Amino acid sequence: MDSPNPYSHYIKNIAQMFHDGLSLPLGGMPRPKAVKIVPSAPKILILAPHPDDECVMGPLPLRLMREAGSQVINLPITFGSNPERKIKRKEELQAACQWIGFKLETMECGGLENLNPESKEKDPAYWNKAVSELAQTIRRIKPDMLFFPNATDWNRTHLGVHIIVKKALSELDTFSTTLVETEFWGQMNNPNLLVESSTEEVADLVAALSHHKGEVQRNPFHLRLPAWMQDNVRRGAEVVGGQGGLAPEFDFGTLYKLTRWENGKQYRLWKKGKILAHSLKNESEILSHLQ
Repeated sequence: MDSPNPYSHYIKNIAQMFHDGLSLPLGGMPRPKAVKIVPSAPKILILAPHPDDECVMGPLPLRLMREAGSQVINLPITFGSNPERKIKRKEELQAACQWIGFKLETMECGGLENLNPESKEKDPAYWNKAVSELAQTIRRIKPDMLFFPNATDWNRTHLGVHIIVKKALSELDTFSTTLVETEFWGQMNNPNLLVESSTEEVADLVAALSHHKGEVQRNPFHLRLPAWMQDNVRRGAEVVGGQGGLAPEFDFGTLYKLTRWENGKQYRLWKKGKILAHSLKNESEILSHLQ
């Protein structure tokens, strides 16, 4: 018997699409068309706590790569906590980055171990060495935009990455860049940028994420990424756009916090939040909007 509730069909369709998605392939699909990198475009560095975070953190980097010609470099900080999965996770990460078009680099040590907010107290020597290596890596790459997790991103490794990135930056006295804080497990209190993603971009991020087979088989969060991005539009409309304002007319978005790092100090960029919709498409419009 059909429900008299007009939303029943809508909700059933959402649930059915998710279950249909469980049968879709994990990796192995044709790659998107390669993007020509423009040397003068901003260089992007993603400091991903784990393999797979590069896709979750990647909506703005993907747009900058495709619309401004930016080179996007992904640097995994760890390869997870399960020793038996690390080799496989590296392989999955290589496949995901190659598919989406991100360049993959690794730290000289390969990846950090047991990184969390308590790491400095538990093993100061290892912590100091890790900070120094990360600082040297950032200095070598010289990114124009540096993506890393925010200070309340819940996951212990994500929190550890936030802390170690800020410590590494403090050792780079003459270094300047735009800092881009990201969220996934824990929301930021004060994001200042909402970035629209097209359906094609979301589909490509989900496809790239599907290459992380071991992770999405235990928890199919790649299929839930679109719903998370829809909720970001709901929240971003108020938190970034202004309380009580009209919601933007797009379906998928990601929230970020942008600040400027100049010679050892962090500066606020804007007084109010900004929304980067797809109506801003050419390089000059996008980049000027982020300054």
